[in-house]
Amino acid sequence: MSGRTEGGAVERYRSSVEAFHFLGLVALLACFSSTPAFAHASDRGHVLLLPTGYYVAGGALAVAASFLVLALLPPDALDRFWRRHLPLVAFGDGARTIVSLISFAGFAILIAAGLLGSRDPLSNPLPLAIWTLLWVGLVLLHGLLGDLWSWLNPWYGPWRIASRVFGRGDGERQDPRLPQWLGYWPAFLLFFAFAWFELIDPAPDDPARLAWAAGLYWLLSFIAMLVFGYRDWSRHGEFLTVFFAMVARFAVVERNEEGRLNLCLPGTKLLSATPLPLSGIAFLLLTLSSVSFDGLSKTFFWLGLFGINPLEFPGRTAMISIGSFGLVLMFVLLAAVFALAVIFGQRLAGGKHSLSNAAGLLVWSIVPIALAYHFAHYLTALLVDGQYALAALSDPFALGWNLFGTADMPIEAGVAAGAGSAWRLWNLQAGIIIAGHMFAVLLAHGFAWRLHQLPARAALSQFPLTVLMIAYTVFGLWLLVTPTAG
Repeated sequence: MSGRTEGGAVERYRSSVEAFHFLGLVALLACFSSTPAFAHASDRGHVLLLPTGYYVAGGALAVAASFLVLALLPPDALDRFWRRHLPLVAFGDGARTIVSLISFAGFAILIAAGLLGSRDPLSNPLPLAIWTLLWVGLVLLHGLLGDLWSWLNPWYGPWRIASRVFGRGDGERQDPRLPQWLGYWPAFLLFFAFAWFELIDPAPDDPARLAWAAGLYWLLSFIAMLVFGYRDWSRHGEFLTVFFAMVARFAVVERNEEGRLNLCLPGTKLLSATPLPLSGIAFLLLTLSSVSFDGLSKTFFWLGLFGINPLEFPGRTAMISIGSFGLVLMFVLLAAVFALAVIFGQRLAGGKHSLSNAAGLLVWSIVPIALAYHFAHYLTALLVDGQYALAALSDPFALGWNLFGTADMPIEAGVAAGAGSAWRLWNLQAGIIIAGHMFAVLLAHGFAWRLHQLPARAALSQFPLTVLMIAYTVFGLWLLVTPTAG
C-alpha cells in the first residue's frame, strides 16, 4: 500500500461501537496485507464508525430548505445578488507562450523522471504530480481562481512555435476545422479513457507506465492541434482543457474580454453560460459519475454485490471487468436520472422548451456538485500525498538532489489520522458536499428563471431536480462513511 488516505473518522461512543472497532481493525489489517502493486490516490486508511444519520439527515434537510427559500424569493433579488463584481487588475496575454513553454519543460522533466527515476510511486514525482497536484490540487484551484490551465497547459507554447515554423499563422483565429456534429464527444471519449486508466487499470501509479501514457497523450493532442487548430481541439477534444474551463466558471475570479480580473460571487459565470449540446451534457455527467464510482467501487456494499469478500480484496487486476462495468453503469444511471428529473420538471411547469435546451442549461448546476465531490473525495490524498510531491520534486531522479530544499522534509501523515484530525476532516468534507448541493440548487433556480417567466413555474420545474440533489447528498455522505477495502 502506498499509504494514501481518504475519508474521515470522528470520536467513537465506546459503549455502542466496540464491535465496529474490531471490524475496522480487521479491515485495515486486510488492506495492508493485500498485494496489489500500486494503490490509488483515493485509498482510505480508516473508516468512520460513529453513527452519521444526523449528518445525512441534516444535509438532506439543508438542501431541501434551500429549495423552499429560493422558491419564495423574487427572481430580481437573486439577479441583483449575482451581478455584484469587484474590479481587480488587468493584464494581457503577452507572457502566455512563455508560461506554457516553462510548463512543457517541466512536463518533459516529469516524463523523464517517470522513465528513469525511482519505481516507488511515492518517491517518483510523475505520479504525484499528475494524480495529486494536477488532478486534485489544480482542479480545486480552478474552482476558486478561474481558468489557470489556459496559461499552464504544456501545448500552447509548443503549438505557437510549430505554427510559426510551418507558416500556419495564428490558428486560434482560423475557421473551425472539426465537424460541428462532433461537439464534445472527442473530449468525452478521452476523459472516459482517462477515468478508466485512473480507476480500473492495474497500475496507474507505476511511473514508467504512467510516463508512456502521459507522453503519448501529449503527442496525440499536439498532432490534433496542428491538424484541427489549437482553439478547436482544445475546446472540444482535449479533455483537461474542457474540464478546467467548465469548472473555472464557478470561480470567484473572472477575466473579461478586456483582460481585467474581477472578483465575483461563486457561480456567477455559470449563470451566463449557454446551453450545452448533448455531448457537453454527457461530458459533465461523466466527470461527476467517475468520481462517485471511485468512492463506490471500494465499498463493502459494491464488492458484496459480486460475491467478493472485502477482507480478502483480490486486487485491481481481478476487478477489471467489474470495474469497467461499474464505471459505465454509474454514468448511465446518473444520466438517466438527470434526464428524468428534467423531463418531469418541464412537464410540471408546462414548459415549452425542448428537452435538449432545458437539460443543456440545467446541467451547468452539476459543476458545484462535481467540485464538492472532488474536494471531499480527494482531500486527504491532497494533504498527505501533497507532502510526498514536494519531497519528490526536489529529487526527481532519485540521485540525492535537493533542488527546492524539500527532499528530506518529514511527511506528516498524522494530518489525516487520529480521532481529532479525522473528526475535523469529516466535518469539512460533509460541509463541502452539502454546500455544493445547496449552490447547485441556487444555480438551478437561476437557470429555471431563464426557462420559465413565471416564478411559480420555475419553482415547480426544479422540484424533481431538487429531489435528485437531495438523494445525491445522502449518497455522497454515505460514501464518506461506509467501510471500504482494496
